[in-house]
Amino acid sequence: MNDGRSPEPVHSVRGYLFVYFALLAGTGLTVWASFIPFGSREINIGIALLIAGVKAFLVAGYFMHLISERKMICNVMGFTAFFFLSLMFLTLYAMHDFPPTTVTH
Repeated sequence: MNDGRSPEPVHSVRGYLFVYFALLAGTGLTVWASFIPFGSREINIGIALLIAGVKAFLVAGYFMHLISERKMICNVMGFTAFFFLSLMFLTLYAMHDFPPTTVTH
């Protein structure tokens, strides 16, 4: 029978506040890094994507509770991320695959 307790794990408010302040710091770090010339535009974009990836992990892991989920859900999420990144890479790879007489702006 039901004894009044929830079967879900208890998440602490302190952990949520830690993730919240980490996300705020990550946003500030992204803004701060946007003003620093690291040498080329590609490096700046790579650093911004790295910070965004860490922030996405925090959101998915703690706010969407993927850290405490079963292995199958994490595997499906990993395959989704892999295929998404593969399609983005193929898109970027094919950007310069135009016929020689094509005019692009």
